[in-house]
Amino acid sequence: MRLFWKYLFPPVYGLLIYTIIRLVSDLTNGDEFWHRGLRQNTVEIVGVIILAYPMTRIPPYFERRFSKRQGVFTLGRVFREFGAVMLTGMAVATAASSLIHVGAHDYPIGIDDLTIAAVIVSLFMMLHFSILRGNSFVKAYVEQKLLVEKVRNDQLATELKFLKAQYHPHFLFNALNTIYFQMDENVGAAKESIEKFSELLRYQLYDQQQTVPVSQEIRYLGNFIQLQQTRSSEKLRLEVTFDERLNGQLVYPLLFLPLVENAFKYVGGDYHIRIAARVEGPAIRFEVKNGVPAELPIRKEGGIGLENLRRRLELLYPGRHSLTVAKKDGSFDTVLIIEHG
Repeated sequence: MRLFWKYLFPPVYGLLIYTIIRLVSDLTNGDEFWHRGLRQNTVEIVGVIILAYPMTRIPPYFERRFSKRQGVFTLGRVFREFGAVMLTGMAVATAASSLIHVGAHDYPIGIDDLTIAAVIVSLFMMLHFSILRGNSFVKAYVEQKLLVEKVRNDQLATELKFLKAQYHPHFLFNALNTIYFQMDENVGAAKESIEKFSELLRYQLYDQQQTVPVSQEIRYLGNFIQLQQTRSSEKLRLEVTFDERLNGQLVYPLLFLPLVENAFKYVGGDYHIRIAARVEGPAIRFEVKNGVPAELPIRKEGGIGLENLRRRLELLYPGRHSLTVAKKDGSFDTVLIIEHG
């Protein structure tokens, strides 16, 4: 393709210009070019083909030159760019026509021939330039869109990492507090808690690929729940139900954690916690219900709570999730539904 544009396009370009000039000139003067001498036609055609090679380099030169300029693209700038191409085309056409005419006729060229050649050549050059300039604008627009999209994705990735990291301090504090009290009562239980705690940290710190099988999330939640049970009251009634069909479905990690964490944090009333997850068609339904004192208002968590979770869901599952929170009949109910991958 490069060979065509470099070696074959200029002759075609020159012959097309020459044909149009001859048609316009002959119609104006009433001449017929096939009645002219062979020498005259041969010199004109060969001259046009030779001169077409440098002529086809002029529009790309101006396109590269003007593309380097920065600033706002205004109507005045358009006129200046096309004006420069038009004047250059007219100057080149005048010089080329004079040279070819002298070689073919041995007498000065007429003003009408110069005018026709200058107008047609400049129009062709401006058309050539407009195509190149338009392509450069489209390319620049696409590159700008890709750059904006990349910046946006980088910002979202950074925000997701920040939101995910916000869980760690809160979780670390609770877990370390649990192990601290266990050390005074049961060293063996404390060691077991440290093992589970290390597994949780390993998952949070190292196993953070973009999506994970939901079974991996369930194992993580199981360790978290067992760790929380060690610091919970003996009167706590815990019910955990996970659908056996939850296996290879892909989900983003640590989305279920804040719901379970809040349940253990705010449980009260009849001290009952129910955690359940099941498959519903193309979605996963995750429910957490915990008893609360009747007078306890719904607390709006900031930063590391429900608002944090809502923001992550908006970024990870736009239009493919629902999160409902309600306090009713002495319990705090949350239901999260996400479409799995």
